[in-house]
Amino acid sequence: MDPILLDVPSQLETERLILRAPLPAGDGRVVNEAIKESYSELKAWLPFAQNIPAVEETEINLREAHLKFLKRESFRFLIFHKDTNEFIGTASLQGIDWDIPKAEIGYWINTKFSGHGYMTEAIKEVTNFGLEQLHFKRLEIRCESTNEKSRAIPERLRFNLEGTLRNEDLSADRKKLTDTCIYAKLE
Repeated sequence: MDPILLDVPSQLETERLILRAPLPAGDGRVVNEAIKESYSELKAWLPFAQNIPAVEETEINLREAHLKFLKRESFRFLIFHKDTNEFIGTASLQGIDWDIPKAEIGYWINTKFSGHGYMTEAIKEVTNFGLEQLHFKRLEIRCESTNEKSRAIPERLRFNLEGTLRNEDLSADRKKLTDTCIYAKLE
């Protein structure tokens, strides 16, 4: 079946969170504000956060994510607190290979919401969505070996550490070689 024919919900819910696809327009400002608030932490790990983007750049990125969601190329979810509607971060199924089928999970959190289990809760829901609704046979989480906060999430969710690829990637600032941990969960 062509993935474009899949009925994919644009919103997922957990006990405390709403995860929804980016809107066709209008999410740029709130996401950009979170990037600014979390810049020093995000900069250490994510290539996109080497410079603080303009609101317009973030809006363009989210509109592109909306289109990719519709085309079933990737599924980015914006995470909001159910009670306060505050923007918490993002969780994505990306690098999708429909032939296998498999995907990689990516995520980042607004620093002020760290330490409350929100991202673990969101990634648990995205994992269930990928395995149970999209019927992926494999989900991966890749992260730099020294990023302990990011590594804690797949470990809490019982993903298997399949290995660490040494000198496999460049740091977010592209200045040094890094090791990449690969965690996976299979159907």
